[in-house]
Amino acid sequence: MRSKPVRQEAASPEPPVHVAIIMDGNRRWARSRGMPPLYGHRRGADAVKRAVEGCANAGVRYLTLFAFSSENWRRPAGEVHDLMDLLRIYLRREINELCRNGVRLRVIGDRSGLAPDIGALIEDAERRSRDNQRLTVIMALNYGSRREITEAARRLTLEARSGEIDPARLDEAMFASRLETAGVPDPDLLIRTSGEQRISNFLLWQLAYTELVFVPVSWPDFAEEHLLDAIQEYQKRERRYGASAG
Repeated sequence: MRSKPVRQEAASPEPPVHVAIIMDGNRRWARSRGMPPLYGHRRGADAVKRAVEGCANAGVRYLTLFAFSSENWRRPAGEVHDLMDLLRIYLRREINELCRNGVRLRVIGDRSGLAPDIGALIEDAERRSRDNQRLTVIMALNYGSRREITEAARRLTLEARSGEIDPARLDEAMFASRLETAGVPDPDLLIRTSGEQRISNFLLWQLAYTELVFVPVSWPDFAEEHLLDAIQEYQKRERRYGASAG
């Protein structure tokens, strides 16, 4: 991972602590070139590397990538199969590079819906990278935010029934501690590529006060300059969290 100068003056605001990205547009990018979806997904994997490198260079501490949603199973079986194979390749080949560059990998989502060998690869990657501190990359795989919130509510209900918690003491912090992102600060900046302007069942609880930036380029074309432009846009904004302007 090369060290590149960050497009930021010494007196500029700090970069976001946590960036989340909805990586959109792989299939449309491939179709526009007369190629099958797999071609776009492979080029999209290259964009993942650029995003990880760019975030590490910019001083971002957490990067969450929406890699595969629970709704993506509705895609053609052949495309899903190719995506799972691409995931296997990524987990096998990239973990050494991530570890060399101080990057920790975490995965959120319903692992029970993934093939057992993919689950084993995820566990191995998480174990090998767990002590890395430069950047934490969180991959959302077979992830849906409504399911995550429902599961958190179910766990809290069971804990209340068993007497482990007092329902009267339930607050936002307790609820957030039952989400899959427990211990991770909420995203400061969400980037979605391809020009679409939707959240798509991604981190619905966590994005309550996140700044949103929609980038017109498709994910395979996403470069470090697009990341830095989004960060600069974030730095221009005044985050008031519901308070009035000063």
